[in-house]
Amino acid sequence: QVQLVESGGGLVQAGDSLRLSCAASGRAFSSYAMGWFRQTPGKEREFAASISWSGIRTYAASVKGRFTISRDNAKNTVYLQMNSLKPEDTAVYYCAGDQIGGAFRDNYNYWGQGTQVTVSS
Repeated sequence: QVQLVESGGGLVQAGDSLRLSCAASGRAFSSYAMGWFRQTPGKEREFAASISWSGIRTYAASVKGRFTISRDNAKNTVYLQMNSLKPEDTAVYYCAGDQIGGAFRDNYNYWGQGTQVTVSS
């Protein structure tokens, strides 16, 4: 069982940077794949980035080159560094974890409560 708590969201201007953190409880963290998804009102939750237990990273085309996912197993934390933010990045960002991971939402059974990111133009 893993519990996830996101932090680091906020209101920024276009072009700014923001780093999200996701703190995980439980001993299984280092063996879990972790992902970041985002959701805007009226739309389905979409994949942003993932990192496998071994450190293999995958990104959605919309964020590739601007976002970086990383993990610190000693701190049971996964990060999402977001640079060159755009208004279309505005969303609630969710951290997710499970053994399979990847870009598919259904691969994850453990989710955080979400953190709001708002990018003004």
